[in-house]
Amino acid sequence: MNLQGSCVVVTGAASGIGRALAIALKSHGADQVVCADIDLVGAQTTADQIAGTALQMDASEEESIKHLIEHVEREIAPIDLFCSNAGILTMGGVEISNEDWQRTWDINVMSHVWAARHVVPRMLERGEGYLLNTASAAGLLNQIGAAPYGVTKHAAVGFAEWLAITYGDKGIGVSVLCPQAVRSEMTRGFEDSVASLDGLLEPETVADFCITALKNNDFLILPHPQVKEYMQIKAGSYARWIAGMQKLRDRFMG
Repeated sequence: MNLQGSCVVVTGAASGIGRALAIALKSHGADQVVCADIDLVGAQTTADQIAGTALQMDASEEESIKHLIEHVEREIAPIDLFCSNAGILTMGGVEISNEDWQRTWDINVMSHVWAARHVVPRMLERGEGYLLNTASAAGLLNQIGAAPYGVTKHAAVGFAEWLAITYGDKGIGVSVLCPQAVRSEMTRGFEDSVASLDGLLEPETVADFCITALKNNDFLILPHPQVKEYMQIKAGSYARWIAGMQKLRDRFMG
């Protein structure tokens, strides 16, 4: 993807990966950077750093995402790149309430679906566009101690795959970001968790990986290269992989 002169939207832009992405995209030539977040003050702080535009958006509501896309297309410019980055970490397992499961599903999965529903037809009409969806290494492996997170991130990866299969040869680029632990509000208090086993990356480092992937039209973005090895172990022997994950469970959860 050529970022020069582009219009990009980044959700979850108030902090963490979203903020770093917005700043990196601007520095690599994006003309219009829309910083969207439920935290409008935080989004504005990001936008102020890069002469961007801050808009409030609730990733758990389709109407909010639809309104965001319509506003940008009408008032700012056609969207060249939509970074569906907002996410939520919900700890726990089968005891988690239905309401918490649903909220996690809406933000971690349906926000990607709703964004694609309302921006892809516009991109198809123009013959080009790009979607960058933030998932997690948990979507390729799993997440010890956080069933809603692991399950929804698997679904997010699956949806990104479907998008690439369906639209990848029709002018729509698709990338899915799958890091392990990244320093952010989501990981605050979990710096020593199992997800940090291979290092806690800075958001700026992750953003740099994304820029390279966008330029190369790479589908899978793995800022932690060890994840690829773990995927190969999982594919080669599920029994070996599950046994290894059980050992990690014992190590980090007792």
